[in-house]
Amino acid sequence: MVKELEIEFRNLLTQEEYARLIDTFRIKEEDYFEQTNYYFDTADFSLKERQSALRIRQLEEQYQLTLKTPEARGLMETTQILAQDQATAILDGANIPVGPVRDTLKEIGINHEDLQLFGSLKTIRAEKDYKKGLLVFDKNFYGTTSDFDLEYEVADYDKGKEIFAKLLKDYQITNQPAENKVARFYNHVYRNNG
Repeated sequence: MVKELEIEFRNLLTQEEYARLIDTFRIKEEDYFEQTNYYFDTADFSLKERQSALRIRQLEEQYQLTLKTPEARGLMETTQILAQDQATAILDGANIPVGPVRDTLKEIGINHEDLQLFGSLKTIRAEKDYKKGLLVFDKNFYGTTSDFDLEYEVADYDKGKEIFAKLLKDYQITNQPAENKVARFYNHVYRNNG
């Protein structure tokens, strides 16, 4: 996987709404997995200014380096798989390796040598197929904050929007559109350091 269009809808949940959905969709203990996102930007937040984000995602078996850049509808994800030693080196301050992510950074005017690690966000996640899309149930931990959200990943924006709105209504979930995780992470960083 190198480039992929991401279309998703996202809603913040209360702990009670999260628990209700987990019960309704019969999510079991073995359905959960953990991932950690490590976020990078320049000192003056050049990626954030471009509505873009760069992360290393640590999964059980692999590391993914992903750059998200805006499209008319959704985000373009440019991803490279990293070996553990590459990911560790980047987290310790090494440069982004040669490849599609570094090429795309250059295209949007970001010098890969200016990037620095800003922090991490851990997610405990479960996923279920739902009406030709993927429902994602997340509990997130970043800084001193934790929250819950529901994501719906789809291929068709209009159908996905309609299905997600109906799901929220049918399950009596308060409509609280959520910023993506990196935006929530940055807002937390700004609130606590600004």
